[in-house]
Amino acid sequence: MTDQPKQVGGGRKTLGDFAPKLADLTDDVLFADVWNRTELPARDRSLITVAVLATGGDTDQLRFHLGRAIENGLTQDELIEAITHVAFYAGWPKGMAAMGVAKELFAPE
Repeated sequence: MTDQPKQVGGGRKTLGDFAPKLADLTDDVLFADVWNRTELPARDRSLITVAVLATGGDTDQLRFHLGRAIENGLTQDELIEAITHVAFYAGWPKGMAAMGVAKELFAPE
């Protein structure tokens, strides 16, 4: 699974001047280490991450990770299906909120 794109975080770019330690952990541990482990492809990590964020109602982070999921090879249809599936287990309001984010990102302009 070495042909997958290297995953890079944006912690320093977005928070480096305000919360440097959190930015370092985001970039150096979460992305440089965890996201790039070869035991699970980035595509699968993205699907899991989208499901967990939708389940938790974490729509701000979901915005970023839906885009990352597309970059990692998931399709819009697969992500919409995953959110639909998650809605039954996470609760309808969380599923609807997550789908609202997907619609904002994926709807044609």
